[in-house]
Amino acid sequence: MSGMRMNDRQMKQAMKKMGIKQTNVEDVIEVVIRTKGDDIVIRDADVVCVEMPGSKSYQVSGTEIVVPHSEGGEVVVPVTYPDEDIELVMSQTGCDRDRAIKALSDADGQPAEAIISIISE
Repeated sequence: MSGMRMNDRQMKQAMKKMGIKQTNVEDVIEVVIRTKGDDIVIRDADVVCVEMPGSKSYQVSGTEIVVPHSEGGEVVVPVTYPDEDIELVMSQTGCDRDRAIKALSDADGQPAEAIISIISE
């Protein structure tokens, strides 16, 4: 069978015979992997659960952010805003990226409020 490739249907049948089930985990916002020194936060995560007899494993892909733990041991996850929101604030106000992010932070992530606050300064 060297050099032969299985099509998707054959692969699914073979996995079923071995008792392997693969499913997508829906509506995942983020996945956090906590280590002793920091957290690995994966945003906009796509997660696939692979179930085999006696075990489950998860495959995770997405945007990774590494967040170091503070000295008190607590984790501070940085707040991120969609690029579209940042660019909208920048284009409507003429401000730079850092100012747009600060305005979004002050406005709890609401682009319209961020724009109004910059314009009214």
